[in-house]
Amino acid sequence: MAVILHERGLIQESKLWAQCKDFKCAKGATNCCCRRVLYNQPDFVAVKSNLERICKARGFSVLFLPKFHCELNFIEQCWGYAKRIYRQYPTSSKEVDLERNVLSALESVPLDSMRRFSTRACRFMDAYHKGLNGKQAAWASKKYRGHRVLPDSILHDLDGAHV
Repeated sequence: MAVILHERGLIQESKLWAQCKDFKCAKGATNCCCRRVLYNQPDFVAVKSNLERICKARGFSVLFLPKFHCELNFIEQCWGYAKRIYRQYPTSSKEVDLERNVLSALESVPLDSMRRFSTRACRFMDAYHKGLNGKQAAWASKKYRGHRVLPDSILHDLDGAHV
């Protein structure tokens, strides 16, 4: 990485450590290590991943969602639904049965439920975007269940509900 930065004329930056300890750069840092400097270069930021390129060539779009945040990632909710269905199948140690049961459980998630999970995730994103904390976002998402986004009066509603 240091060589690449040096070739780009970033001499001072090429003298930095290759990466921060445990790949954890300080919040908001842009030039703490070679890795961070390189990842912030415009041509590196603009490069699409192989997954994005291949999917685009086949007519699909890729949406990257936060990992392990079930309230922000509706796929986590779909997976939970499928796991609940999977547990209802008889226990087996045969790989053929396991694969069949997993596929059947995944196919059993209704499209309507997927849409509801997506709308719920949008409400949580909107709540966090409006500055609510986790408890407030959960309350608002439940109260405005039939809405795609939360109303602008949400902060007033929170005060009235003492949340």
